[in-house]
Amino acid sequence: MGEFMALGRIDWAVAGVAPKPSDQLLEIGCGHGVAVTKVCERLVDGGIVAIDRSATMVAAAMRRNAAHLAAGRAIVQVADLRSLDLDHRRFDKVFAIRVGVFTRGDPTREFAALVRLLKPEGRLFLFHDEPSTGAEEVGARIEAAVLRHRWNVEARSTHVFDGGEVACVIARPPS
Repeated sequence: MGEFMALGRIDWAVAGVAPKPSDQLLEIGCGHGVAVTKVCERLVDGGIVAIDRSATMVAAAMRRNAAHLAAGRAIVQVADLRSLDLDHRRFDKVFAIRVGVFTRGDPTREFAALVRLLKPEGRLFLFHDEPSTGAEEVGARIEAAVLRHRWNVEARSTHVFDGGEVACVIARPPS
């Protein structure tokens, strides 16, 4: 996948999450930290915690976002969502871009962790694309996983780029 496609997908995702200046956000699977940079550019007194299971990706994200880390707007750490412990910190918005557990496998423990991490009025944004599968099908799989775990689907959308399609499902925690 080319850099243009990756940036287009990330730009669309950050625009969809629409971070407000005071939002507290969590990114699952931050990779190189491109979304962290784009989110931090919109924050004033808000903050973002970005996690990834790969120490290599976290190191890259920390290098890319050194100024945001130093300013206290961002925290980047090696962590698995299932066991993430942030001392009862709660988030306005949680997002994941291309984190496969939500489209295949069993995300039961991930959804349980998200209930704990997201504020009751918070939103979860799941973005995913697969080169060999259309965004409508990917979006339907994400929506089915969300509903299976008793979350409330607020919206489902897709976006087409030159080289592919991305799906997004926005959900609220179970009431």
